[in-house]
Amino acid sequence: MFLVIDSLQAIPGGASTGQAGSILYSDLRTTVTTGNDSTGRACTQISPCFVVFADNGSATLELARKDVTLTTPTSNNQVTINRVHVHFRFADGSGVPGSTVPADFDTFATATVPPTGSTTISFELVRVQAKESPPLTAVLASGGVLGVVADLTFIGTDQVGNAVSATGSMQIQFGDWQ
Repeated sequence: MFLVIDSLQAIPGGASTGQAGSILYSDLRTTVTTGNDSTGRACTQISPCFVVFADNGSATLELARKDVTLTTPTSNNQVTINRVHVHFRFADGSGVPGSTVPADFDTFATATVPPTGSTTISFELVRVQAKESPPLTAVLASGGVLGVVADLTFIGTDQVGNAVSATGSMQIQFGDWQ
């Protein structure tokens, strides 16, 4: 079976649930006026806190048959995804991870794609650590925007141990969107 990505969505992190979309406008910091920050300091209208939130992604996956003459796939054909590799680059393919674009990372999420139908898997797309490291700290300091492409590779195995993967891409715009 081939693993097929039907759709990729991103949900910006924040104090409230963000709207899912095909392009992520990733806020490098969020102003919070209620509750406490990570040090326990009270966040108020008069003394707001700046908080960094991770952004999440969601993918809908399905399987396509390699052998189109196969009429009835079996449970051996289902694929279990257990890892997502996130690679950032510029649209032209350039970029130095951890210097001009955020560093690559692997995140772990598990979902099983049935032989027929589809499944949705959620995963961390932009880590807090990335927002607190170059080049995103420089973007925040300058008040600018950094546009990148995130290549997302979903990695797993079918039920008899064959490696299966699929890669899709989405656009991310990093900035201080407040």
